[in-house]
Amino acid sequence: MQQNQVRSLVYSLQRNIRQVIVGKDEAIELALIALLCKGHVLIEDVPGVGKTTLAAALARSLACSFKRIQFTPDVMPSDITGFTMPSLQTGEMEFKPGAVMSQIVLADEINRTSPKTQSSLLEVMEEGQVTVDGVTHPLPRPFMVLATQNPVDFVGTYPLPEAQMDRFFLRIAIGYPSIEEEMDVLERYSGQVSPLQTLSPVCGTADILAMQEAVGQVYCSREVRSYVAQIAAHTRNHPSLLLGVSPRGAIALIRAAQACAVLAGRDYILPDDVKRMALPVLSHRLILSPEARMKGHSPQQILLSLLSSVPVPVKLP
Repeated sequence: MQQNQVRSLVYSLQRNIRQVIVGKDEAIELALIALLCKGHVLIEDVPGVGKTTLAAALARSLACSFKRIQFTPDVMPSDITGFTMPSLQTGEMEFKPGAVMSQIVLADEINRTSPKTQSSLLEVMEEGQVTVDGVTHPLPRPFMVLATQNPVDFVGTYPLPEAQMDRFFLRIAIGYPSIEEEMDVLERYSGQVSPLQTLSPVCGTADILAMQEAVGQVYCSREVRSYVAQIAAHTRNHPSLLLGVSPRGAIALIRAAQACAVLAGRDYILPDDVKRMALPVLSHRLILSPEARMKGHSPQQILLSLLSSVPVPVKLP
């Protein structure tokens, strides 16, 4: 697929999702960038700002199979991955697919389930497969997890472990709408039919796979790779961070910059693409030291400081 075709499809998806999500173009674009890069998305914000609506609108815009998992403390790992049981007809063990055996999976309020159930997604998100009773079952392609969680609602929640957070390609914050945007929301949702129910798919499985392949062909120079590696190294040596960016995070930053370049009409990455994607791709992978938390620092602040100190390569492709 040509890059102009990729941009055209992405713009069509954006227009479709804007029928439901008002004034959050940055969040919509980040979700689509993750889709282009075969990544998973963590949508994290206060209750009621449209996290689940954004995930559902993206899923409805794609002609793909879709499952929603409402995570609660009583959800078991077998509910997610599936299980085996004797067949009533043959008596042989038969695999019963779980909710994750779908192309688009909405993991709603993922931090409300137990760590044991959360860990059932580790293999799924990293390797695109499920292993049940020693038998591996591949997931359909494309595959994407859209997870939501409320960061301030700690009653009855279980924080996601570092390994789980690192498997999310990027994190999105929705934020409250402006007065004008909220008036538009109130108008759209004052009727009897929700705008979400009227959405129709604008692209299918073949289109998504072709777009993902096109993004992977974007050129990344040695200088840009060195720039990303230096950013990652600085996070690992920063005194205010207990945990820096993993190699998985550095790879994700390159892939996100490739998608950013495609949407800008280029077939090569610029340092500006890396800078733009650094916060959503890297900030949730950083863990502050106790001293930094006491001083009120945030991973975003430290990352911005690092970006200003790492020399930007001047040689262009």
